[in-house]
Amino acid sequence: MSTRPPLVLGLCSGTHDSAAALLSGGKLVGLVEEERLNGEKHTRAFPRNAIAWLLEHADVAASEITSVAYNFQPGLYREGVLSSLSHLLRSSTRSRALPRANSFRKVHRRATERLANLADRFPQADVVGVEHHRAHGIYAFAASGYESAAVLVVDSLGETTTTSIARARLEGDGVRYEPVALISDPASLGYAYGAVTQHLGWRRGDEEGTVMALAALGDPARYRGLFQKGIRTTGDGFALDPSLFPLRVVSSRYPRLSSAFVAATCPPRVPGSALRRVHADLAAALQERTEQVMVHLARRARALTGETLLCVGGGVAMNCLSIGAIVRESGFEEVSVPPAPGDAGTAAGAALAHHLDTTGTLASGAARRCYLGPAYPGIELGSRPREGLSAHLVTDPARHLAQRLADGQIVGVFQGRLEAGPRALGNRSILASPLRPDVVDRLNSTVKFRESFRPFAPVVLEDKAADYFTLGQPSPFMSIASGVTPLARETIPTVVHRNGTARVQTLTRRHNPLLAEVLTVFAELTGVPVLINTSLNVKGKPICGTPEMALDCLETSGLDALLLEQWWVEKA
Repeated sequence: MSTRPPLVLGLCSGTHDSAAALLSGGKLVGLVEEERLNGEKHTRAFPRNAIAWLLEHADVAASEITSVAYNFQPGLYREGVLSSLSHLLRSSTRSRALPRANSFRKVHRRATERLANLADRFPQADVVGVEHHRAHGIYAFAASGYESAAVLVVDSLGETTTTSIARARLEGDGVRYEPVALISDPASLGYAYGAVTQHLGWRRGDEEGTVMALAALGDPARYRGLFQKGIRTTGDGFALDPSLFPLRVVSSRYPRLSSAFVAATCPPRVPGSALRRVHADLAAALQERTEQVMVHLARRARALTGETLLCVGGGVAMNCLSIGAIVRESGFEEVSVPPAPGDAGTAAGAALAHHLDTTGTLASGAARRCYLGPAYPGIELGSRPREGLSAHLVTDPARHLAQRLADGQIVGVFQGRLEAGPRALGNRSILASPLRPDVVDRLNSTVKFRESFRPFAPVVLEDKAADYFTLGQPSPFMSIASGVTPLARETIPTVVHRNGTARVQTLTRRHNPLLAEVLTVFAELTGVPVLINTSLNVKGKPICGTPEMALDCLETSGLDALLLEQWWVEKA
């Protein structure tokens, strides 16, 4: 038996949101999404850049890796082949039963080939597949810092599971992770939400957040009955009506919505075409039903586990309105969503799960941490970093930035280690004053180049949050839509969406000292300890992971300036 300490590489690769994580010496030393380094949003590419940085950061060689943990277990796809046969017995699913079986067979083959390819890339390491929902769940629990919790994972598809409920508890140095309920495809909330997102003219697997924002402009009553029929709650979870959401076939040749759904709603919207009332109403009904089902699942998790704390993972956990509804209505004392609840986070989850299985211990380094990627300390730009840009060093970056924000500038921030997950949390952010009435229009039209109805999230010092937001618990990773107080409506209406909520980030000085100081100085200047915080990118591009990408963002957008570490960069 090898006496080498475990060096575990966790991977999400070959599917959307390619990412890598590394455990060294029993600690999570990094989690990096490949898109942040190769510039291709939701990339499927092998995460070679992420791996290279992780190995350099940990000062180890690829040959020293003892285990590679992949975020799917290929053998479990066989169940999708077998379960397809039962759909031959029902007229509503018969026509898709064999194509479904064949598509799961293909996915099984591809996943098996990926494992073999990883074995070729890392010949001296053990290469293992980790059940997808277990990877989601263990990462969600480890990131929470809780000692004991219920864990709810909801996504589109993990092998054949779409929804899982588990009980997780620290025991000594390890974790007892016990699944107590599983829901299998074709009952998939992520599948349904993605299908309607695509029908409304946005990219499935990318722009569900746009549909969530659009929902605030619509009336759910128009299609409420349709979604109650299409996504039916049951005693053990929920089910999709195949007459509206046809049986999943993993192929673009098979539409995810039926002709009956289209006839009852509207024709597919052409991307970029005008939005009509019907589109907003459809989004509103979808969002309402999603929240209802998520609360139903959370209540079931509470009943099955008896736990008072809840961790939520999986792609549907990025639906911040649903998480807000769970906080308000499900009976848990507190709810935690990890910084990377989607598939990128399963790179860390796979590594954590494998380390737990082989050593009996839960690796450290995940609890309440999001800044897990590359940093660029000591960068030298010079006074002319590029043609058309000027730069100078600032001695007090926080005060300088706060003053410019108070003056009404919109500024990109690139500092410290890169965030993991879909939300910019202060290290790769665009900041702006919420006190300027035109700031949302400016951000959407000239900086982010996105739809005018998209809202922007606030960041607030945690000890001041209750003055402006009704959430009643921390929200460090900007995961929860909160109600707002009269003070917020009066002083910072720019961060309040049409539905009366705000996706708030609460911040402590320990969590991000620079941003906390910026908020403190901004409050001294304006009386308000709140800023708009959105990601340092433009629509269609990933969050900027490198200084070069940040400079590109400054050049090609309406940003007024960029704080790149201690360099203040402006257009000359």
